Amino acid sequence: MPSFDITSDVDMQEVRNAVDQAAREITTRFDFKGTGASIELSEQDVELNAPTEERLRALVQVLEEKLVRRGVSLKGVSYGKVEEASKGAVRQHARLQAGISSDKAKQINKAVKDLGLKGVTSQAQGDQLRVTGKKRDELQAVIAHLKEQDFEIPLQFGNFRD
Repeated sequence: MPSFDITSDVDMQEVRNAVDQAAREITTRFDFKGTGASIELSEQDVELNAPTEERLRALVQVLEEKLVRRGVSLKGVSYGKVEEASKGAVRQHARLQAGISSDKAKQINKAVKDLGLKGVTSQAQGDQLRVTGKKRDELQAVIAHLKEQDFEIPLQFGNFRD
């Protein structure tokens, strides 16, 4: 019986490269010189520090530009609230989302069921979903339908088996 898996991952190597490029650009750009703006990557978190909210927005723009250029979906990044830091500076955390939460899994399952294809089922397996069907064409129709939907997370379709 044909099947495929739906996952939601962010390529951490590309994120690391994008953050490094953004950090290099910040050190060379005229509008960031001497401001103390910085960008740092930890496990699943990017910390943005800037002297003002205006500079912070510019910093976010630089980061997003580098992520897009490296092929990382911006749907995989969720920004936290802008926090006050020392000496009037501001800080913001950007969390990298990996895996499909149970709420998103329910939405995706509902979208698959709403297609009304006979014999196509989907089930959650940890932080991914497995979709099975009787015919390969039906599974390809499911993939096309899910690509048209916006679930606010990046979706990858892999492990397609006949």
